[in-house]
Amino acid sequence: MPILKASTAAEDASVPSSPPPLSLYIHLPWCLRKCPYCDFNSHETRGNESLAGYVDCLVRDLEMSLAQVWGRSVQSIFMGGGTPNLFAPDLIDRLLMAVRARLRIAAGAEVTMEANPAAAQGESADWRAYREAGVTRVSIGVQSFHGPSLKALGRMHSGTQALEAVAAAVAVFDRVNLDLMYGLPGQTAKQASADLACALGLGVGHLSLYQLTLEPNTLFAARPPELPDEDLIAQMQTALLDRLAAAGFLRYEVSAFARLGQVCQHNLNYWQFGDYLGIGAGAHSKLSLPEAGILRQTCTRQPQGGDSYQVAVARGDGSHRKSRPVPRADLPFEFMLNGLRLVQGVAVTAYTERTGRPVEDLLPAIASAQAKGLLKTEAGHWRATERGMDFLNDLQALFLPE
Repeated sequence: MPILKASTAAEDASVPSSPPPLSLYIHLPWCLRKCPYCDFNSHETRGNESLAGYVDCLVRDLEMSLAQVWGRSVQSIFMGGGTPNLFAPDLIDRLLMAVRARLRIAAGAEVTMEANPAAAQGESADWRAYREAGVTRVSIGVQSFHGPSLKALGRMHSGTQALEAVAAAVAVFDRVNLDLMYGLPGQTAKQASADLACALGLGVGHLSLYQLTLEPNTLFAARPPELPDEDLIAQMQTALLDRLAAAGFLRYEVSAFARLGQVCQHNLNYWQFGDYLGIGAGAHSKLSLPEAGILRQTCTRQPQGGDSYQVAVARGDGSHRKSRPVPRADLPFEFMLNGLRLVQGVAVTAYTERTGRPVEDLLPAIASAQAKGLLKTEAGHWRATERGMDFLNDLQALFLPE
């Protein structure tokens, strides 16, 4: 199949001629309990955390970062965790007010908050208060509605609590995302289908569907549970994908499914190699700066105690945030790593628009991927074939620097 070529950048630059869309990520790191499969930067609450003090620290972190994003509009805000709904609505209100006072927020910007049913009250009062604070979308980590499966995952909520929390959120918010997992310890295909049926019956507009994997540095990696065999997992996946399609959910990313108008704008910006500023313990940033190129930044992971994020932010010297430029040789992989997760793929012109580099950077790997049947060129996009989606890691690895 022929390879499409886009117009190349006028100069061999490593930053785009105009900055890409900008998002803000806010990390709220505490959970009621650390789940045994979770490799995120989350920390079990000990009851001695000052959540109000942490909000003050986030605001200080943002103030120290303003010079990097000054004058740019923020297209979306995402509060992730951890369990952000451990923070009461008045604290979320204070946080978002501080953000709006310091950044230019685009009209209609999506403001998402992750939530855990175990930290919800099952009533609409808190959801309404979060909405009044400025939250426009909630993403609820249900994982399953089946009691034994929840217990096997180390979750603290029951199936009933999950049903009540999601139903209450749907009554308040127009956009609700629900996280489900399959391939759980002891799970049958019938149980996986029942979980999805429960989710669809609640009227949510977006589903994130993940196969349970054993990640390094987790309790499950150290003490692996017995998982369904590969054939059963494949059977589950096929049945779940068919059910989602029949229910009108469009698969737009490997693990993301949405009804019309319900695509998650914040995550879409990640996958399209947009910019994002991250504040909070362990938060990551990717920023395009004219004087420095494309930077990756990481904040100190530990939220409190010793030389922690809060201690470092209080020093006011920027030591809580480490930066590294993305080498030009790494840009093809950095760009394609997430872009190829999208079902529509990436526009041929997007690489130059988002990196300032000529599209010829990609062409050897594109040719190799097409020869292997992993990639196709269609409607001005490079997108993974069905085989490419099945072997996505192999496809992405073709863009690694030699």
